[in-house]
Order: sequence, then C-alpha cells, then structure tokens
Amino acid sequence: MEKLSFRHTTQRALAGAKAQAITGVVASGNLEVLLERALPPTECTVEIETPIRGYGEVWAAVVADFVSRAQPGGLRITINDGGARPDTVSLRLLQGARLMEV
Repeated sequence: MEKLSFRHTTQRALAGAKAQAITGVVASGNLEVLLERALPPTECTVEIETPIRGYGEVWAAVVADFVSRAQPGGLRITINDGGARPDTVSLRLLQGARLMEV
C-alpha cells in the first residue's frame, strides 16, 4: 500500500456550504473520494492510499489539474484507490467538488 500526500494553495474557497461529500466506490478498479470542509479557505490537501506503487507523478499531475480547475480551497480530500485510471480519478474529484457546491 502506498500513501501519498499533496498540499496546494488555492485562490479562493470552494463555493457552497455542504460540510462533506463522498463519490465513488472502492470496488472493481474504482476509488472512493471523501471531501470535507476542514481547512482554511485557500488551502487544500489530498491524501491518497493506493495498492499500486510507483505512480506518484501521475497522481501529482491529476491532483494539480483538479486544483487548478476546481479551486477547492478549504477542503481536505481523502482518496481510497482501488486501481482507478487517471480519468476516473479526475471525474470523481470533480463530481465531489460539485456536490460540495450545492
């Protein structure tokens, strides 16, 4: 099991007031993403647990792209990976951010 951690600074807090959201299911090569409003408005952390080692650079790129697109300030994000592809990770992160905004 590999554990990865990323910390980003954002330009603003993610809109909305929902305290937490969850997307995905850890099964059949997918992942589960938990988003929580737990940080200052311009900070975002992403903690990842994955059974697949050696893809830190790919994870870093996917997370950086998500942060750039969604500006998820204030969120602590926890990902339990079951072997999801990068496009699925991106989709689940964006879905979670959208759930937090409503």
